Order: sequence, then C-alpha cells, then structure tokens
Amino acid sequence: MKKLLTLICVVFAVVACNTEEIVEVRYLASPVHTAYLYSIDAESDAVAVVDTLVRGAQLDVVVNGKKRLNDTEYLPVKVGKERYYALTSQLVAQPREVVQEKSIFVRTPAAIISDIETSKVGGNADKGEELEVIGYDTIDVLGRVNRYIVRQGQVEGHIYAKYTVFDKAEALKRYKAEVYDKVHKAVKDSFGGGQAIGCDFYPTERVVFENNKMPEACYSLYLNISPAVIGNIESYIAFAKQTKINTFVIDIKDNECPGYKAEAMKLYSPTNYSRAGSTKEAMYEKAVRRLHEEGFYVVGRITCFKDSYLVKDHPEVAITEKATGQPFKHNKAYWPSPYDRKVWQFNVELAKEAVRKFGFNEINFDYVRFPDRMTKVEQLIDYHNKYNESKVQAIQRFVQYACDEIHAVGAYVSIDVFGEAANPGYTTAYGQYWPAISNIADVICGMPYPDHFSNGYYGIKKPWNHPYEILKAWGERVQGRQQVTPTPAVVRTWIQAYNVMRHVDRNGIKYDAENVEKEIRGLYDAGLLGGYTTWHSGSNLDKYKAQKGAFDIDYLAEKRAK
Repeated sequence: MKKLLTLICVVFAVVACNTEEIVEVRYLASPVHTAYLYSIDAESDAVAVVDTLVRGAQLDVVVNGKKRLNDTEYLPVKVGKERYYALTSQLVAQPREVVQEKSIFVRTPAAIISDIETSKVGGNADKGEELEVIGYDTIDVLGRVNRYIVRQGQVEGHIYAKYTVFDKAEALKRYKAEVYDKVHKAVKDSFGGGQAIGCDFYPTERVVFENNKMPEACYSLYLNISPAVIGNIESYIAFAKQTKINTFVIDIKDNECPGYKAEAMKLYSPTNYSRAGSTKEAMYEKAVRRLHEEGFYVVGRITCFKDSYLVKDHPEVAITEKATGQPFKHNKAYWPSPYDRKVWQFNVELAKEAVRKFGFNEINFDYVRFPDRMTKVEQLIDYHNKYNESKVQAIQRFVQYACDEIHAVGAYVSIDVFGEAANPGYTTAYGQYWPAISNIADVICGMPYPDHFSNGYYGIKKPWNHPYEILKAWGERVQGRQQVTPTPAVVRTWIQAYNVMRHVDRNGIKYDAENVEKEIRGLYDAGLLGGYTTWHSGSNLDKYKAQKGAFDIDYLAEKRAK
C-alpha cells in the first residue's frame, strides 16, 4: 500500500510539471512595420485579430503552450494582464531578427551606398525595382528600418528605407498623381533638361537637429577665403553685431580656389589639396569657432560641378568632347559630369569633413547643374550618362543623396539655383527644375541678381535699375513653383551686393544700402520670408559697411507686425 501511494504521488508530480507554464522572453518580428496579436476561441478554435504591435516589441511567451491550427502555429503571449496569441514564426530570440522582409520595392529612385563611411555610391535603384534584403542597420520605435542592406545583382550596399515599400504596385504609384502629374506633365522640355514628370515628388520628412537650430530668417553675409577676409573675422563679427546679420556663408571650395587642405581633397583631388592654403585650416577653425561663440549660424559653401582641378586629377569624370575624348572646356573651366557618382562622393565627403572638423551648421552647394548655354554644342558632348537619367533627374538625385549623407552628420543642406529656375512652363537646359529641388533640399537659394535679367524682363525696363520691382516680380513666380511642390524648402535668396556690371550698363545704379534694401523688401513683399545672402565676391568690409542700413532691418519682424 505504501508503495502504491508513493507511485500515485510521483504520477501527480509528473503531471503537475508537465502543465506548468514555461515563460521566456521573445521579440515580435514581422516582414512589415507591425505584427498582429490574436485570440483563439477555446471551443471552436476560431482565430481573430485583437491587437497590433510594432515589431521589436518584447513579449513574455509561454513556449510550451503551442497551438497548431490549419498548419499555422501560435504561441500564447502575455501583454500586461491579458493573454493573446502570436504566430510562432514571428517570435524570435534576438532583437536583430525582428526584420523579416526578404525583398523590398523602390518607390523613389535612390543611391545604393556601398560604403556608408565614405558615402561611396555602388549603384542606383530605379522606381519599381525589387531589391533583395540581406540586413539592416536600425529600426525606430515605430518598427521602421532606417537603412536596408540590399543586394542588386553584384552590388551590395545600403538604401534608405524611406524610399522603399513592401509592394510593387505601391512602388510604381506616383505621389498624388491626380494633383501633381497634371502640373508636371504640362512642363515642357524645350531645351533638353528633361521631362519634369520624370522627377520624384513624394514628400520629404523635414529634419530638425536638436543642437543645430536654423534661424527662421537668415540675414547673411558672404565671406570668401582670402586671409584678409576670414583671417580678419573679428572685424566682420564687430560689424555684424551692430546689425541684424545672424548668419555667415564661408567658401570651402570654389572652382580653382580651394580653401584649406582637406583630407577629402588629399584623397579625391590632390590638385585641389596642393592649391589649398597651407595655413588656412587654423583660420577656418578660428573663424567658425568665433562665429559660433558670438551666436552666428555658419554655412560652408562648396561648388560642385564646376571644378577644373578635379578634372585634372580624374579626367574620366569629366564632360568630354565626343570627337577627341578630351575634357570639354566651357566658360574657362572644366566640368565634372553631374551624372558621375564619384563626383558626388568627393563633394559630399568634403562637406561631411567640414561639418565634423569645424562644426558648420549647413552646407551650401553651388553649381549644382550642368553647364549652361550648351544648346549649339550639345550633340558634340559626352556627359557619360551611366544610368540613362535626364538632367533634371540627375540633379534631383544628387540633392537627395547629399541631404541624406550630410543630415547623417547633423547639418542642413542648401542648394543654389539660377533665377531662371523660377520660371514656369519648362525645365532649364542645365537641369535645375525648381519644384524637384525644393521638394528635397532644406533650403533653396535662388540667384536673381538684377543685372542678370535682360532688358524688359517681366516687362521691366532695365531691371538692374529697379531692384524692388524685379525681385518682387521674381519672388511671385517663386511662390508659384513652391505651390506645386509637396514639401517646399525654405527660400533664402542670394541678393546683388555689387554694383551693376559695366558690360550690362555703364550707367547702371550703385548697389548701396538703399538699393540692397529694395531688393530685400521686394522678396519679402512677394512672401519669401527665409532671408537673404549677400553676393559680393570680394566680401569687402567697407562695401558692407556702406550697405549697413539694409542690414539693420529685421524684415521678418516688420512683416509680422503689419
């Protein structure tokens, strides 16, 4: 009898052990941003969706409570005091396993970055293309991947997930086609710049950096790289503090005029490196540091696709003559092709280095375009268009790439465009289509210098002698371009701070304080409230002092007070 009782106790103990729940931590995984939780009816085994959680959620899972229904396995999970079920296939042991998509589809054409440290472009992903997913970097609290690691043929690299979707039909859609396609299809390709409809107009999620606040209106002075200018930064600071100036734009690289000996120059363009000032780095460090200490916002300016020194070092990236294969000289300079991703990489790496080394708040890219006035020689030129892009597509895609890579180091990006880009009805011959650029860049900087307009433009006789009228008329056209842009950039305009050039009009007006003020008021009366930057290539302090009255005014505050 004693042995029998002992046996019964052992049996009960075994049964009790077999029914005890075994709970382990698992992570919710999914091939999309979220995953379902289910209820299962105890009598009918009916399965119903009861909740949705983002992937990556940590759950307590009853690992010995598995249910198998219709060839699908479920495990009980505890959420607070509630108990649900999740698919066994979507419960993983490691956080790195929560992203389960095997492929993605490209919604917005984007660069595939083969080396994220150096922003090296390994390939280009086209709209609707399917990419194999082989990894990812991080996911956010909403379960969204930052960058996927993908395979495209023989190329492996990173692509930002924001340019991809999970469904091909969704990838092939155009953003609000019923609204925007009608607008952009009507834009003519009169001069070979490309079809506007070929650009992408999905909204851009605007970045805001916690420790880098852009002024609502930047009132900016331009400084060149001369030691008499940036080497004399205290004098410019003293002057600016007597005015409403809150921003300085400093050259980093202009065509045949590199600033300091940057490591990016040494690596990608030794000629730029050798021609840069050997003592300039200390001047840059002091200038940017002192400007920050005094509360100024600091922008570094880089010319992109006009760079004779880069072409000298790498003739293979140049726009070339078909007949000779030699680099094509235009406007006294050699031009790297905007289609060439190695040119993109050099300029962006230079920008990233300047942000990291000196703390520039923003990078301003100039010459983000193909050469102008090329109509007569277009058929004689080879642009080396590897990805079969139009000019407007190449320029938009460079802006997208530059913004992504420079945002990653905590700085904003502004893009310079010709004043002509504000005109409706056609894409420009050099690839600048205002809505395509404004939709992506943080800031778009038109260059509507009054003495660049031809006589009678907008119906204004000698527009260079009527700075208010010409800038207001131009600004109103800009507003039209901004309105057909889903996520328009801040408009901060380059203004003429030099006198009318003699070849334009020997009797043209002097751009003194009164006329500079008229330019700015024209912009503000047209509703362009993002500020201005002076273009005076000499950056002469005496000239700026003579224009001081224009810089004493807080135009935004005045506008809001009315």
